Amino acid sequence: MSFSDNIKDLGEGLSHLLYPRLCEGCSKPLLAEEEVLCLNCNVFSLPRTAYHHIAENETFMRFAGRVPVVRATSFAYFTAEGLLQHLLHQLKYNDKKEVGTYLGKQLGYDLQQLNWHKGIDYIIPVPLHPEKEAQRGYNQTQLIAEGMGDVLQLQVIKDLLYRTRHTESQTQKTREERINNMSGAFAVKNTTPYEGKHFLLIDDVLTTGATLEACANALLTILNVSISIATVGVAN
Repeated sequence: MSFSDNIKDLGEGLSHLLYPRLCEGCSKPLLAEEEVLCLNCNVFSLPRTAYHHIAENETFMRFAGRVPVVRATSFAYFTAEGLLQHLLHQLKYNDKKEVGTYLGKQLGYDLQQLNWHKGIDYIIPVPLHPEKEAQRGYNQTQLIAEGMGDVLQLQVIKDLLYRTRHTESQTQKTREERINNMSGAFAVKNTTPYEGKHFLLIDDVLTTGATLEACANALLTILNVSISIATVGVAN
């Protein structure tokens, strides 16, 4: 090890001592090999769905009869005041981009164990409107997709699917209002290279599925494509 490497390690050691990285779940200092969550919180505090093991799971059934999907899954249950809600809040509003990459990797590891992603060609994150992305500084769903892509060795395509207009917040809307709000909100461009491909469409949380349905319908205008869906969270 060179002198410069020793100095770097010393500097990192002092930084961790003065500004320790803390677990987002229990606030205990993280070990060197841990990211975002300690091992205990990752294993015991993230309410995983295990949907990847069930073909006709809750996430898949939310799209049944609405949009044709090959398979669909969600990583963990999203509940009020739960750990996943906290993590996604940190990602979306507190500039903690590493949380997005972390959650994407965790979902990727789960899918990798089952070879769930077999046959998928590209990962497509749900896009933000350019104004919203400029305001936040990043698209949180793209960070999740990139974490998954790193694990699954799949390319993330961020410029195929885009928003055609700025949409109102979905938070207080009914299912019908959400569908109407998102209708025609997405389109695709430069589609020829992607004809006949299988896309994995990614979002942070699944609620009514209106946003993902609108995205899938836009992608399905490409000749002979297939769609699968994965989300980090699923809400009741």
